[in-house]
Amino acid sequence: MVLENASTILKKMSHAAMRSGRSPDQVTLVAVTKTVDTETIKEAIDAGLRIFGENRVQEAWDKISNFKFQITPPAPPLNKGGTIGGVEWHLIGHLQKNKAKHAVQLFDVIHSVDSVELAEELNKQAEKIRKIQRVLVQVKLYEGETRHGISEEDLMPLLERIKKLKNLKLEGLMTMPPFFGDPEKARPYFKRLREIRDTVNSLLITHYSLLELSMGMSHDFEVAIEEGATMVRIGTAIFGERSKKKALSL
Repeated sequence: MVLENASTILKKMSHAAMRSGRSPDQVTLVAVTKTVDTETIKEAIDAGLRIFGENRVQEAWDKISNFKFQITPPAPPLNKGGTIGGVEWHLIGHLQKNKAKHAVQLFDVIHSVDSVELAEELNKQAEKIRKIQRVLVQVKLYEGETRHGISEEDLMPLLERIKKLKNLKLEGLMTMPPFFGDPEKARPYFKRLREIRDTVNSLLITHYSLLELSMGMSHDFEVAIEEGATMVRIGTAIFGERSKKKALSL
């Protein structure tokens, strides 16, 4: 099931990228394993998936510890990134400052930096283990109590601060629009994040630019890709409906 579902998703991703005038290899599939058991993750690895996303540090701790191994025999990657013989883990959910230490230990990329305080703590913890932590900044594009992220008004000061933190590598932006039954209604939010990214890149006087746009999930990823997404976070469309089990605690 996982292989069939992932293959279908990748075909849709390719078509959406081509509709937007981009190459399919410019878009990365992050397979979201929230509440997915380890046996199913192994099935996904056997199918060739290499990049996985988790929402919570607590739940990810046990899973990621179990996958610190070489894949034998090595299967060719189905989603770009990761390595032959290894997997890449992304934190895509909200991160509390007091979990920064564990997040730096566990994740290759953190998508949800949304404050100067969190950025500084991540930098501190990354420095302790001599790691350059790859990060994205989460931007909140609408008023709602259930979504985290930094406002457009406060974005530039946060980006400028991250630029000065030696153990963080700022790679792009992330957003989560409201859920709409019609994916087209999410298009303005995806378009806006791309516009913000392009504006930031035109203003930052630096040797690098923000390349990544993490946006789009199972129900709206095609629209997100059409509007410039470089990473899409897909769980349900690959693994099925989420189970009700509680996340593990550290």
